[in-house]
Amino acid sequence: MSEEIKNQEAAEVANQDELEQIVSLKKGDTVKGTIVKIEDNQAYVSIGYKYDGVIPIRELSSVHLDSASDAVEVGQEVETKVVSIDDEKERLVLSKRAIDSENAWEELQKRFESQETFEVTVADVVKGGIVADVGVRGFIPASMVERHYVEDFSDYKGRTLRVKVKEIDPENNKVILSQKDVLDEEFEANKLKVMGELQEGQVIEGTVQRLTQFGAFVDVGGVDGLVHVSEIAWSHVDKPSDVLSEGEQVKVKVLKVDPEKGKISLSIKAAMPGPWDTAAEQFKTGDIVSGEVKRLVNFGAFVEIAPGVEGLVHISQISHKHIGTPHEVLKEGQTVQVKILDVNIAEQRISLSIKETEEAPAVQPKSEKPSRGSSVRKEDLNDNPNVSLNNQGLSVTLGERFGDKLSKWK
Repeated sequence: MSEEIKNQEAAEVANQDELEQIVSLKKGDTVKGTIVKIEDNQAYVSIGYKYDGVIPIRELSSVHLDSASDAVEVGQEVETKVVSIDDEKERLVLSKRAIDSENAWEELQKRFESQETFEVTVADVVKGGIVADVGVRGFIPASMVERHYVEDFSDYKGRTLRVKVKEIDPENNKVILSQKDVLDEEFEANKLKVMGELQEGQVIEGTVQRLTQFGAFVDVGGVDGLVHVSEIAWSHVDKPSDVLSEGEQVKVKVLKVDPEKGKISLSIKAAMPGPWDTAAEQFKTGDIVSGEVKRLVNFGAFVEIAPGVEGLVHISQISHKHIGTPHEVLKEGQTVQVKILDVNIAEQRISLSIKETEEAPAVQPKSEKPSRGSSVRKEDLNDNPNVSLNNQGLSVTLGERFGDKLSKWK
């Protein structure tokens, strides 16, 4: 048989196969093909038919696409379903979305039951969350995207997220995904690991994550610990934001680790030298320093002479004049000069005096005229014939005082 005859027979067989395919291709059939051309709103597929099929952009994906190139690329193998055939107009409409959807539900159900973690690409940002193409439209509510609140998701489009199937309802074509569940699981696993490694008394580096009225949350190895406002500094802190800022690197001391409650207590001030550690070098007996009256009590006033270092001014050391209570001459928040009388670092006690920083008032001279009820000088009584001195007391006899008058009654 000549080569020419063989080629002719092969062509006839190919034509016969093509005719059979043309005859057998009908609406609803599933066919495989290759993307050969992409336009903005559609993609062309070669499936071996007498003309190429077209996939409109709405049939490329279950989610909104800006361009057909967002879903497929030239040379990609795709499986599609025949939507319609019009040989007169040579138009064959195919759907990739229909096949993807049919295959997706079974796979999504398996992932839901196993709680498998898988990756998706964010296709669009919509009101209330974001969507991803998982064969069907997968919706991730805003509250299930991150562990923290996100105000704007505009930059999430195109991102790859790790998610789990949170809810599935094929009848209503509904799939809810969650990345937060994945992050929560990883956080808890890491939290247990970190808490198992932390030791009370350990000093470590941390990053300030959040500031509240009652303290600061500091990240120590991926886990947040609380620094109570009273543990931020040796001096009084009204608001954590007055001395700390989010993102700031700080040294913290581990005060307590409670794995059962999942809590870590930290201290910034305990990781720094205490005010009393330097007080011995800073303050000497006899020094005169400035301080602030912090508290007034019945027996005296506590004056802060350095952050975290308070000394007592006993009531007897407040003023040269006699006072009943410290409130008579002092008020909290007042700045005063004090003299250091004694320093006891071991007991963290400092004795102070205000009056020794002030000049004592001059002694008032006594008045020459005796005041009412005061004693009479002895010298002033010697010349008085009606007064006699007896046992250092003063007495006036009745005879001497009233003798003449009494004689009249005899």
